[in-house]
Amino acid sequence: MNISSIVIQCTPEYVEGLVTELKKGEIAEYQIHDELGRIIVILEEDGVEGEVAKLKQLQALPHVLSADMVFSYAEDELEAERDKLEKVDSIPDWMNDPDATFNDIKYNGDLKGRF
Repeated sequence: MNISSIVIQCTPEYVEGLVTELKKGEIAEYQIHDELGRIIVILEEDGVEGEVAKLKQLQALPHVLSADMVFSYAEDELEAERDKLEKVDSIPDWMNDPDATFNDIKYNGDLKGRF
């Protein structure tokens, strides 16, 4: 399950009409708006593709100047990353040291032969 918040911007004279349309809940769940034309909605989708499709639908609504995703939470992706971390055997000790600094990081890669 992915949950995202979208900030929609329209001109103030169209905010009430757009809010009425959004409250029908066909694309996203309306949350709040202000008199300046800023509207916040929430999307819930099974994956990123669905989120992007709904974001594009919001962007295409009449009188929408912009619609931008400002927060996204992907439950399945989070769990997959947690599983990967649990399988790693060699987490450096400094990562669990509250006194560690950036100087403790050792880069062992190669940026196109520059290092």
